[in-house]
Amino acid sequence: MTAAPKKLVLAVIDALSPAALDRTIADGRAPILAELVRRGEYSRDCVSTFPSLTPVAASAITTGLGPDEHLIPSMNWYHRGEERYVEYGSSFPATRAFGVFRSLQDTVYNMNLAHLVQDRRTIFEQLDDAGLRTACTTYLIYRGRYRHEPAGDSRYRRIAEAAQFRHPTWGARELFYADLFDSRHTGCSSTLGMPGQRDRHAGCVGSYLVEHDLFDFLLLSLPDNDTYSHRAGPDAQPTSIAEADRALERVFHAAGGVDDFLADHAVIVMSDHSQSLVEQPLNLAQHLGDWRVLTPSDSAPEEAELAVCPGARSAMVYVLDPSRRERMLPRLTRQLRGVEGVDLTAWREGDDAVVAGVVGELRFRRGGDLVDGRSARWSVDGDLSILDLTVLDGGIRFGDYPDALGRLWSALACPRAGDVLLSATPGYEFVDWGGSHHQEGGSHGSLHRCDSLGVLLTCGLDRLPAEPAQRHLRDVTPMIAAHFGLTS
Repeated sequence: MTAAPKKLVLAVIDALSPAALDRTIADGRAPILAELVRRGEYSRDCVSTFPSLTPVAASAITTGLGPDEHLIPSMNWYHRGEERYVEYGSSFPATRAFGVFRSLQDTVYNMNLAHLVQDRRTIFEQLDDAGLRTACTTYLIYRGRYRHEPAGDSRYRRIAEAAQFRHPTWGARELFYADLFDSRHTGCSSTLGMPGQRDRHAGCVGSYLVEHDLFDFLLLSLPDNDTYSHRAGPDAQPTSIAEADRALERVFHAAGGVDDFLADHAVIVMSDHSQSLVEQPLNLAQHLGDWRVLTPSDSAPEEAELAVCPGARSAMVYVLDPSRRERMLPRLTRQLRGVEGVDLTAWREGDDAVVAGVVGELRFRRGGDLVDGRSARWSVDGDLSILDLTVLDGGIRFGDYPDALGRLWSALACPRAGDVLLSATPGYEFVDWGGSHHQEGGSHGSLHRCDSLGVLLTCGLDRLPAEPAQRHLRDVTPMIAAHFGLTS
């Protein structure tokens, strides 16, 4: 008789840098993570999505899909069908610029129930359908098979109702989302998901779930490292990583300590992206002053030619009149390539993807004689140095832009993406619609390796699928499914 698989905890430490994790462990400030590294398999170069932004990455982690299939294109994007911007919370000023209630509704409800692909299952839905017990602390993607009413006994209920959080949602069997949804009373509070409180809330909820044996799979979200790194810079991450480690220690302690916990639980610890230092903000809309750009509260939206969507160290530009796209695109791409701080400009031309630097272009398409490290085949023509590519013996090797062809292709092929996608030069960040940026702090979003390589640490998993040459966020859902004996 085959033994049942261990229960599994997926801990996502937002923006966790491999170098910062190594420093924190070396300094003795992360004993739980150190023990998992000692006992498990540790990859320091797991590739994020493009854009390397939390909504896009979280969707990949929980579906195993890229943005071309999961349909979440960025942190800020233009909804062509509804003719409006969607803002998932780039900053509080950006949220206020688009309307606080609208932005919160998009982030909490619509991202999961309307924007995320509907005909493909999340990992929660896969495991729910298999009769396994799922659980999730505050995470952007939580969609499952269980209906949850807003928390009725939360002390923040009146605030939540004032913000229009009155409707049920569908999530994991056990769902704990920023005090808005609590599938049961645990005595834990996140102060409505305030930064600095979220990791402690996750540790509190996670320990309760372990103590009462309430899950087979738990997504334990530890997001405070990202917020701290935005403010204090990537080099300051050891302080926030130590806080995440304390949350994990609390969860492990509920089972009796590391040995007892790992006897019954497998663990995945990962980042969704990393961060790099911001030295210079870049206001993209100001560089498009000869175009009529749609603003958040535009008094004459019908007159606008472009929608501009900054996403930290990435950005998208939409041509609002599709009949003019072919005519406008050459002028627009030439102009964007000349903006200081824009590293890469990418767009589609027929069956080709085109990516340009300040000088030179590279064209590529799916299919062909060249094979990358994930066994995808490509045809490539043009200046390989733009993406720091090397072609050797029929294979493509990536340098400063990990899995560049696959990530760019997926981003450009997303039906909700802009007509032009931008990746910022290291050191630069696009200013959001609220005027906010992270100068002298950290940020992410670009195609460059400085934002794009993160941690993937596994310990105790069963039946791992075949390992590609380089791990990717999309591998995590198949890993979880394989652990439980399912096909993703």
